[in-house]
Amino acid sequence: MFHGYKFRKFQNKLFYFLCLLCVVIAVVPLASILLEVIIRGAPVLSINFLTADGLHGGIGPAIQGTLILIGLTCLIGVPVGVLSGVYLAEYGNNKYASSMRSINDVLTQVPSIVIGITAFSVIVIGVTGSFSPLAGAIALSFMMIPIIARTTEESLKLVPNSVREASLALGVHKWRTTLSIVLASARGGLVTGTLLAVARIAGETAPILLTILGNSYFFQGFNAPMDALPLRIFLNSRLPSPDAQALAWGAALILILMVLSLNIIVRLASRGRLKR
Repeated sequence: MFHGYKFRKFQNKLFYFLCLLCVVIAVVPLASILLEVIIRGAPVLSINFLTADGLHGGIGPAIQGTLILIGLTCLIGVPVGVLSGVYLAEYGNNKYASSMRSINDVLTQVPSIVIGITAFSVIVIGVTGSFSPLAGAIALSFMMIPIIARTTEESLKLVPNSVREASLALGVHKWRTTLSIVLASARGGLVTGTLLAVARIAGETAPILLTILGNSYFFQGFNAPMDALPLRIFLNSRLPSPDAQALAWGAALILILMVLSLNIIVRLASRGRLKR
């Protein structure tokens, strides 16, 4: 019996060590990437670097374009993704829901270059006739919608049925119960899904390379080419000039900081609302 206890204790310590080792294996490459970006990108940072246009050695248009692109994509992708997830979780007991889940899984696995080529063929050539932030937002929204839809569905399924039944017992309509009670209870999961989707699209290069093209100037309209940080990083990293590559490292650091700041701000805002 004492021998069995020692063996179980050894198994527990071994499992703990293996879990800790896996965490280290996952964190070390990430930390090395962050350290490399900070070392190479931090010396480039300055007010002129953050505010000047591309002709004067800055990434101001790229920062502006990234924020505009994320905003437009969220305006398209978040409502569609959330409502799709609501339908699948609350009304999805039919063959149409099963087909939607299959399509959603397929869209999640589609390479971004395929989405970019499709958006270029259909939107840039067929609809707008020019490169534009609208084309880029539509392309990125097809990457955002499946992620939000899936996380919304799973978050709503975690809400106990007793919450729905209590609301329905008071005479509240099902649609009002879903919007006011169920969605509010799953708010944390919805925020997490949205943040995952934003982090996914913020660094995508292939779709925006084929839809917004890029330029060295600040925003010139919704029907004109526009710059973005992933696009600027990609283009400058391919140039042989050390100055251009240094600019790419600086842009990479700013992109990481933007995504991190967005995550922190949304988390703090949602936490404050949940406390209320």
